[in-house]
Amino acid sequence: MDLLAHLEAYVAAVDEASFSRAADRLGIAQPLLSRRIKTLEEHYGGLLFDRSRRQVTTTDFGVLLLPYAQDVLDRAERLWQIAESARCSAVRTVAVPAACHPAALARIIRAGTEHGIPLGVRELPPGERESGLADGSLAYALLRVAPEDAALRVPLGLATATPSGTLDDAPPAPAGARHPRPRAVHLEDLRPRRDRGAPSALPILTTAEDCVPHGQDRLSRAAARSGLPVGRIRPAGAIAGALAEMLAGRVALLCSEPFARRHGASWAPLADTSLHRGYDPGTTRRQPNVARMPDWLVALLASAVGATPTAAPVTAASRAADHDAPSRLAARG
Repeated sequence: MDLLAHLEAYVAAVDEASFSRAADRLGIAQPLLSRRIKTLEEHYGGLLFDRSRRQVTTTDFGVLLLPYAQDVLDRAERLWQIAESARCSAVRTVAVPAACHPAALARIIRAGTEHGIPLGVRELPPGERESGLADGSLAYALLRVAPEDAALRVPLGLATATPSGTLDDAPPAPAGARHPRPRAVHLEDLRPRRDRGAPSALPILTTAEDCVPHGQDRLSRAAARSGLPVGRIRPAGAIAGALAEMLAGRVALLCSEPFARRHGASWAPLADTSLHRGYDPGTTRRQPNVARMPDWLVALLASAVGATPTAAPVTAASRAADHDAPSRLAARG
């Protein structure tokens, strides 16, 4: 027996003094309401209503049980409200790329509070952001995609410790120094020089954020076409160590301009835009109370990673694809 449904039928019949009006109030058929009351009477061993009169009246037994029945229904309603409140107030985790500016992440958390959506932020590599959406441990994430298919694009370039933004050995630039806007870097211009006495070319390190299959493949093919020696471009270890090597003048680091400027490095953009980072906003389907990523959060995440909107609009179909993380992963193999 569904005790709550049967008690609702009983209390509604008392309130309305009519089985038909009580059934209308509950949105059920009158025969069903009558059966529920009869089952309740059999369960507790006494009549709740006097049916010998034209108007439905409550028996002494029914009057005795009424406040307790109402108390059970009130407590059940309160329990539902508490559960609903807990679901709505649960912190929703947002996964972002590593090395975002702390102030930008603070703005995301603060904006979530202002919009009534408690947010927590985690810095994760690309693969863990995708798997977190798929298993429901994350509510939102920025997914790495090819830049031409992305809703957001981050221009990438080479950061060095040289004040001019070139890739030759030179003294480090002071932190916070202003630099003129450098010209775009073509990979073919980074081939080793044959001139005697020319400074050796710096190795180029890539961070975990760019060690995704489509990014690595494109960079490897572009390096081969440009005639760069094998091993000139290689993955970095921890971001702090790679940053230290770059600031010491030993390597160039593939990164975004905001990241380079924040650490006092020179930066020159890559001319090949197919090597830039692409991001799509993703939302899990494993948390039923989580709607698709709101526009204000997309804008704040774009600012946090130094991204700009792409020319292609985000269509309803692409948004649906972002929402379905498992399907996206399967489609991308």
